[in-house]
Amino acid sequence: MDIDCLPFKNTGYFSSLICDYIDGKPALKPFYNRLPSLKNFKAQLKEKANHFPDSHRAVLQQALRRQYGKTNTSERTQDNINLLSDNSTFTITTGHQLNLFTGPLYFLYKIISTINLTEELKAEHPGKNFVPVYWMATEDHDFDEINYFNLNGKKLQWNTDAHGAVGRLKTAGLQDVFDALDAEIGNSNNAKTLKALFTKAYLEHDTLTEATRFLANALFGNYGLVILDGDDTELKRLLIPYAKKDIFENLAFKKVSATILDLEGLDTKYGIQVNPREINYFYLTDNIRERLIEKDGNFFVNDTDISFTRAELLEELENHPERFSPNVIARPLYQEVILPNLCYIGGGGEIAYWLELKTMFEAMQVPFPMLLLRNSALVLTEKQNGKLKKLDLSIENLFLKQHSFINKKIREISNIEIDFSPQKKHLEQQFAELYDLAEQTDKSFLGAVKAQEVKQKKGLDKLEKRLLKAQKRKLKDHVVRMTALQNALFPNQSLQERQKNFSELYVELGDELIPLLIDTLQPLKTEFFVLKY
Repeated sequence: MDIDCLPFKNTGYFSSLICDYIDGKPALKPFYNRLPSLKNFKAQLKEKANHFPDSHRAVLQQALRRQYGKTNTSERTQDNINLLSDNSTFTITTGHQLNLFTGPLYFLYKIISTINLTEELKAEHPGKNFVPVYWMATEDHDFDEINYFNLNGKKLQWNTDAHGAVGRLKTAGLQDVFDALDAEIGNSNNAKTLKALFTKAYLEHDTLTEATRFLANALFGNYGLVILDGDDTELKRLLIPYAKKDIFENLAFKKVSATILDLEGLDTKYGIQVNPREINYFYLTDNIRERLIEKDGNFFVNDTDISFTRAELLEELENHPERFSPNVIARPLYQEVILPNLCYIGGGGEIAYWLELKTMFEAMQVPFPMLLLRNSALVLTEKQNGKLKKLDLSIENLFLKQHSFINKKIREISNIEIDFSPQKKHLEQQFAELYDLAEQTDKSFLGAVKAQEVKQKKGLDKLEKRLLKAQKRKLKDHVVRMTALQNALFPNQSLQERQKNFSELYVELGDELIPLLIDTLQPLKTEFFVLKY
């Protein structure tokens, strides 16, 4: 596989906040602990080791053994679960929603980044153990975000009546999705493997949590991936002291709100990913996941008749911690409380909201993990790469917005110059003389001179656009082939990894796909990968 790389900021698909973070902009230093580099992990190891109790390791290990009770666990995964009781063992974690059949392709990139980083750390610190963890977002309730995947430009969707945490949803009704998959991918050996994988995951498991665990384990178990479900009573018992500070003292709300103001003060382009609430917990039962709200000293579950006094809510938290579900602000804290974690690997949006949380972690006295942007990749087939060369297109060209992409290439290949910049400069020089003449004779003519300059510049702009449009018609065949290639690689004018499902690549590459990505992606190489096979 041939590999090209380009800086994230050159792709046009990553925010200024993320690009500045990757570049280590000094102004952002207060918002993170350490930048992710091999040398910085030594200090992170020491800090986490000094602030993670052995008792938490025991609870974590027992929870994982319960959760894996019905799963055919690989030897490497079982070894990693056993190692978690050792205080020289640490985790690298990524998290993701329970997207149907993994959802977008970047699900693979997240987990592979996590696996590969543990391998790099083991080579650097042979006396320590490093376990890759996939945190399943089982308590999310945004069903519409996870109930489909795209295959060959079609949306394969699970239509069912869903309430509460998605991980608890029954998988009944997914036969229709399987039938759509079956009709779409054919009967090659690789297609048969995919269909068997879908069947075993979704048609032979009762809940979406069980199905997702099976699927992720089937894909990555041989690499020692440990899959964790936070919807667990004993794990949440460890969260109780921190939940109290959030619910009854509004500590997270105060700290994150102040951090947001500081971030906004740095650069107006940064924008804010998530905003905290006074209480950052939901009340969770089988069919309900609704916000907790405090009013006049009492506590209410939004859109229900459930209410508590302060004393009653404290008792509920102590007796039923599993009923308290952290939101996007509190969930990262939960993760770091129950895991001996060094680094969180996520997408740009995730890293952006983690950068809002450092002062909250400090107030809660929990070490803040290192934050690493996951690997991103564009995968081209040999045929697509051939077209790229034939059309004399660079990789950078492909990342342009389509209008700019076409205009740039048309200008390059035209046998006439369609850039009126020299004419505009010459016009400005002429009008500079006219401004000087008006200044010396009658200043009231300055407005008329300005109006004439604007008019003539607009005329040049209009003429340039008309010539460009005419040249596009003349080179229509070239434009059609260019745009067809870009549309294939950037479906819906978006990154391939955010649209396509892994099954499209698996049909082509089969069991070679994941080993190939494992061998290619490098988590600490903070550039966008372009892979050609």
